[in-house]
Amino acid sequence: MSCPDCFNGHVHEGTPRGEVTTLHGLNAYTASPSDAPHRGIIIIVPDAFGWEFVNNRILADSYAEKGKYLVYLPDFMDGHAAPVSMLANTKELLRTDGLTTWLTKPYYLASVMTQIIPFKMYNSFEASWPIVSDFFKSVRENEGSELPIYGAGFCWGGKHIVNLGFEDIESNGKPLINAGFTGHPSFLEIPSEIEKIKIPISFALGDKDMVIKPPQIKQIQQVFEMENKSEKGEVRVYEGAGHGFCVRADFVLGDATKQADEAENQALDWFERHPSL
Repeated sequence: MSCPDCFNGHVHEGTPRGEVTTLHGLNAYTASPSDAPHRGIIIIVPDAFGWEFVNNRILADSYAEKGKYLVYLPDFMDGHAAPVSMLANTKELLRTDGLTTWLTKPYYLASVMTQIIPFKMYNSFEASWPIVSDFFKSVRENEGSELPIYGAGFCWGGKHIVNLGFEDIESNGKPLINAGFTGHPSFLEIPSEIEKIKIPISFALGDKDMVIKPPQIKQIQQVFEMENKSEKGEVRVYEGAGHGFCVRADFVLGDATKQADEAENQALDWFERHPSL
């Protein structure tokens, strides 16, 4: 079940510079490096706010420019992403200051529920997994047949990246990804899904995350420490960071900007370390 932080956070300022197109049957935002040919493909499986959310598009641009990758941000939710207005509604719902705040809680609760129920109905893992995995297969069989392919998933998208790391999922005789990165994933079955990881996955987790709490972070770390699995995964814990810090952090807070940048670099460094299968 989702926690409120899955739908809480801040909209970032900026103008995405990529393009909107159709890829393998899905609408997609694409970004590419401005001054060099790309050396691989990153596919983003986004948080609940989907492929049109400006924060996710700015992140795609940053991956492309910093890492020199072709970046795809597809509409894996088939038009049923959580509306951006839910960020403001959730923020108001979680406020506790003043009498007016308490008097308006029923309104904001109703608003959030009318937005979260459709999202959860259309975007269960059972419904979205075939869409996500089929897209990765199409990329592996076509433009990614001779290139490294990486997956980056956030919140809702994190579970998909972990499942793409299971070795029995492949196409053209190759795993669908060379390596994966996930920031503050949701809905994971811990430790069972972590134990199935065979393709290298890097985790960026906040110690104040209400979805994956410190005891669960420890479980993930223990799996990678056991059975010589350290080459298959890493965990970096960001002190003071909560859920959504990779894509929806409040940049008014100094540490939030630093942590978001560090998480970007963590993903790109991990991909750099895994250029081949």
